[in-house]
Amino acid sequence: MSLYQQLRATSTLKAPIFMPTVIFVLLVTVFCSVFPEQAQITLNTVKQSIFTHFSWFYILAGSIFFLFLIFLCGSRLGDIRLGADNDEPEFSFTSWIAMLFAAGMGIGLMYFGVAEPVLHYVKPVQENLTEAERMKEAMMTTFYHWGIHAWAIYAVIALALAYFGFRYKLPLTVRSGFYPLLKNNLSGFWGHLIDIVALCSTIFGLTTTLGYGAMQVNAGFNNLGLIDSNSFVVLAVIMIVSMMLAVISAISGVGKGVKILSETNLVLGGLLLIFVIIAGPTLWLFSGLTENLGYYFSSLLELSFRTFAYEPEHQSWLSGWTILYWSWWASWAPFVGMFIAKISKGRTIREFILGVLFVPSLFNILWMTSFGGSAIWIDQQTHGALAAISDNTEALLFGFFDQLPFGQIASVIALLVISIFFITSADSGIFVLNNMASQGSGKAPKWQSVFWGALLAVLGLSLLYSGGLASLQSMTLIIALPFMAIMLVLCFGLWKGLMVDTQYSSKKFTQGSVLWTGENWKERLEKIVNPTDRKDIRRFLNQIARPAFNDLVKEFLEHGLNAQMNFIDGKNPKIEFEVVNENLRNFLYGIRLQSRQLSDLVVDDDNLPNLEESKIYEPITYFFDGREGYDVQYMTQEELIVDVLKQYERFMNLAMDKSHNLMTADVENMAE
Repeated sequence: MSLYQQLRATSTLKAPIFMPTVIFVLLVTVFCSVFPEQAQITLNTVKQSIFTHFSWFYILAGSIFFLFLIFLCGSRLGDIRLGADNDEPEFSFTSWIAMLFAAGMGIGLMYFGVAEPVLHYVKPVQENLTEAERMKEAMMTTFYHWGIHAWAIYAVIALALAYFGFRYKLPLTVRSGFYPLLKNNLSGFWGHLIDIVALCSTIFGLTTTLGYGAMQVNAGFNNLGLIDSNSFVVLAVIMIVSMMLAVISAISGVGKGVKILSETNLVLGGLLLIFVIIAGPTLWLFSGLTENLGYYFSSLLELSFRTFAYEPEHQSWLSGWTILYWSWWASWAPFVGMFIAKISKGRTIREFILGVLFVPSLFNILWMTSFGGSAIWIDQQTHGALAAISDNTEALLFGFFDQLPFGQIASVIALLVISIFFITSADSGIFVLNNMASQGSGKAPKWQSVFWGALLAVLGLSLLYSGGLASLQSMTLIIALPFMAIMLVLCFGLWKGLMVDTQYSSKKFTQGSVLWTGENWKERLEKIVNPTDRKDIRRFLNQIARPAFNDLVKEFLEHGLNAQMNFIDGKNPKIEFEVVNENLRNFLYGIRLQSRQLSDLVVDDDNLPNLEESKIYEPITYFFDGREGYDVQYMTQEELIVDVLKQYERFMNLAMDKSHNLMTADVENMAE
């Protein structure tokens, strides 16, 4: 057997997903690499057109995601577990938080932790602000971009994947979230298209992020004096070594490699954070954190729907910042969402939402306050030292450390943290790419991890070499628009699935089966496996219900109560037992024929030979107060009498309590 045949035999890749994705990605990469300037102009034009015409859609969609998750968290749906009811979380809470944080925003926080607050401070969206207002607006805007809304975009897709993957036992792919809508067509064209869009978005997002990550690592080496050039050779070495480590980590498994690296980085990041707090203006930072939190949460509702519709002069700022971020989070959502879903089995929906939305968001706020707040404070003390290098985003973090004591040591630790974030992002990305391209079909062979690592490295290096990385970033933001629409539909699918889950879990035994004692079990089994038709229901009304109601009428009359039995014949016959009262509403226990549509799954199941019709007919009870009752077809005559008496006892208990007079009083007689 040749090497190609061996690889093909062990491959889990699905051709309808893998082939179109790789072809499209390669075509876009070649276009961006060979014609970087033309690609940049073309893609930038498309991107700007999308941002101009659909900025409102991005803002509205992001807010819908946030409100939808808050509603789920606060409702009884939050009790549903992502998996079987007795499943326990695979990872501890600390490990879980460390992994989702590292996968979601690790490199970004290092890259923009100093840069974004400084940029908003230097060039605020509103003019004529005081110094204090510029600082507050800079921090609040940064929190908005890196806070709850960003994690809501991740959490929506992660929750859908985890729910359908672990609760419904479907493959852990984006298409699985559309199961309530696509059903049997899940493995068809639309399912493939959804996964292709998600896979392309993930590859583009990973490639651009890893490219910019390599540039920041390079800037760190420059700052430390380890290298004195920005040559492509240095970037290539950084990219290749990092991807090799990522592949090794990926082969070791998500439960080992990413877990160890993420926990290591959480410790290093925590030490770096503590250092900045201590070395910076400590008391001022704690005071600022308190005020920043209050300002952010008090402004959250207004920010969530801010589109500058009445301030068109700020539209370009909105496109260049907020819409760009929302697009970026959406492009990363398949990757981050799938990874978060993978590590969240066994947690309840409420625990999942609270953990994913608020814990990383609060940490991000603490991080941005410490780094960004300290940077702004230092810029004020140094008369614009950081503002002067604000155009060089990669170098801002290291320029910030240069202003602190032990800055070189901090820069070394920061460089190590960035490198590990670089590796964990690539490691997680390789796992997600394998899962998407394989339609969630189990553990992929090691050579596939090597292939994805090599592909990401080649794409990143070719774009860095040609200067086409910015073009690919534009393409990433363009493809985020259809994926944002897909995510809205995903919310509807998730809602539908949760409703079915709740109804299924709360489905009770029929009233007739509650009374079963074991007698006549063969006859009852025959009724269960043979669906009833109109003749069966008519026979039940005449042979079971009519004699039972007649016996009740006789017994009630002997006790001085005015009771009667009414039989209404016709296409849908019904029978009623009624007790006539003077001041109270009449007690009524009725049974009528009702039809019910059967599930196609049941009708088409060859192992259920007796179910050939798409409808079944049932004798359903109804009562004096308009309540719809239950199926009584399995009751014997004696059991039906007992059930009527139970309902009559309930009626009398309600009537004796004056707090229920509005329901039990005979309003028609009172009106007369």
